[in-house]
Amino acid sequence: MADAHAKKHDYHLVDPSPWPFIGSVSALILAVGFIAFIRDMPIAGLQIGGLVFGLGIIGVLYTMAAWWVDVVKEAQAGDHTRVVQLHHRYGMIMFIASEVMFFVAWFWAYFDVALFPADAIQFQRAELTGGVWPPEGIKTFNPWHLPLFGTLILLTSGTTVTWAHHAMIENDRQSVKWGLWLTVLLGVAFSCVQVYEYISAYFGFSGHIYGATFFMSTGFHGAHVIIGTIFLAVCLWRVYLGHFTPKQHLGFEFAAWYWHFVDVVWIFLFASIYVWGYGG
Repeated sequence: MADAHAKKHDYHLVDPSPWPFIGSVSALILAVGFIAFIRDMPIAGLQIGGLVFGLGIIGVLYTMAAWWVDVVKEAQAGDHTRVVQLHHRYGMIMFIASEVMFFVAWFWAYFDVALFPADAIQFQRAELTGGVWPPEGIKTFNPWHLPLFGTLILLTSGTTVTWAHHAMIENDRQSVKWGLWLTVLLGVAFSCVQVYEYISAYFGFSGHIYGATFFMSTGFHGAHVIIGTIFLAVCLWRVYLGHFTPKQHLGFEFAAWYWHFVDVVWIFLFASIYVWGYGG
C-alpha cells in the first residue's frame, strides 16, 4: 500500500499554506494605509493612516520571512528536484524581467522630460523647467565625486559576489564566506553613501520634476540594494549552517542574479542621470 502512494514524479506538490492569503491581506492593508498616510485621509473617521501602513509593512515582512523559511525547509527535505529547480529559475527570470520593466518606467519618465523640456504640448512642463534640462535653479551632483565613489563600491561588490559564487561551485567554503561578507559590507557602504548624498542634496523631492524623477529612480534602486543586501546576508547565514552544496545552492544563485541586476541598473542610472544630466 505504501508503494502505491509513493512519489513517482519529479514535481513538488506543495502542502496547503496560509501565506498567499496572509500576504494578500497584508499587501492590501499596506496599500490602503500608504494612500491614507500620504494624502492625510481618515480611515473609519480616524487619522490612523500611518499606523495602518506600519501594520501592513509588518504583515508583509512577516509573510516573506515565514514563507521563505518554508521554502528552505522544502529544499532541505529534498523536494527541490532538478525539474523543480528549473521551474524556479524560470520564475526568477520572469521576476527580474518584471523588475526591469519597473525601472524602464522611471527611465521613460526621466528621458521624456529631459529630452523635451520645452515641449509645446506640455506647456506646464516648460514653465516648471524653464525650457532647459536640468531645470533652472537646480544644482546637480558632480558625477565624478560621490556618485562615482558609490559606483565603484557597487561594481566591486559585483566582483566579490561572483567570486563567492564560483567558490561555492568549487566547494571552497572559506572563500564563499569571505566573498559574501565583503559583498554585504559593500552593499551597506553603498547605502550609507546614498543616504549621505540625499542629505547633502541641493534640491528636494517636491516642487519640481527633477527632484521627483531623481529621488524616485535612485530611491527605488536604493531600496533594491537594501533588499539585495538582506538577501545575501541570509545566504551568508545559510552558508554557516551548511545548507548549500556545489550542486544545490539555488537561493545563493538567485541572490547573485539579483545583485548583478542591481549593478546593471545602477550603471544606467549613473550614466543617464548623473553623467548625461550633469548641469555643471
